[in-house]
Amino acid sequence: MVNDEYIIGIDMGGTNLKAGLVNRESISKITSTAVNNQASRELVLDQLFSITDQLMNVHIKGIGIGVPGLVDEKEGIVYDVINIPSWKEIALQKIMEERYKLPVFINNDANCFVLGEYYFGKGKGFNSMIGLTIGTGLGAGIIINKKLYTGANCGAGEFGMVQYLDKFYEYYASGQFFKNIYNMDGETVFKNAKQSHENALHMYSEFGNHLGNAINMIMYTYDPPLIILGGSVRYAWPYFQERMWQQIRTFAYSRSVEHLQIMSSDLENSGILGAAALHYDVLI
Repeated sequence: MVNDEYIIGIDMGGTNLKAGLVNRESISKITSTAVNNQASRELVLDQLFSITDQLMNVHIKGIGIGVPGLVDEKEGIVYDVINIPSWKEIALQKIMEERYKLPVFINNDANCFVLGEYYFGKGKGFNSMIGLTIGTGLGAGIIINKKLYTGANCGAGEFGMVQYLDKFYEYYASGQFFKNIYNMDGETVFKNAKQSHENALHMYSEFGNHLGNAINMIMYTYDPPLIILGGSVRYAWPYFQERMWQQIRTFAYSRSVEHLQIMSSDLENSGILGAAALHYDVLI
């Protein structure tokens, strides 16, 4: 792909649409709009068309879309998009390809995150890696031997749903932890930690312990050389990383721990870049 050929990358959040022109070296002409998430199926589609139309030109070779919902990759059908009730089931790939006469690839936002890091971020140069999105939930994307691995039904990487203690990992190792265990808003805990409040720092230490256990579980199943953390909770990285590593060092195979790298993402517009990278993953 030459540098004057672009992919439109679209990050379709539950409250905002963001899009940009992406090639192998840069992202440009970023645009965004609020999503009327209570609107009808057709009105939300019109918003998607509008933001795509703004970026169309003769150099566009395809469109990639990341959505916070379930995706049937083979059929290009999107199910149960978070915060958009009218999008229960929509054949988005077919609709977009018929309108724009271009190849369209769609996947969930966690898979797009790991692709964005692999092609444009800290994952460059690695053959395999895992991206963890730690926010209101615990999501993941998996790269194995330079290719995105999504499983038979696009369900691979749902580590947050694995049973853990009396619940599951997402209950303890995501932003839900602070509400579930301490009935506190994660943003408030973060602000308190920045002011060195002892209670907040203790909460992050406890959170780091749970996240370390989650990473150990991932290590036993995939043994990746690199894990990159994304999502809002990554900003609290300084407050939980020490306890997280303490727990990871209890892993049975010390050689794997010695070679493991864990990094916090600093990639801007990772959703747009990752959506565009769906093309690179499929076509290369």
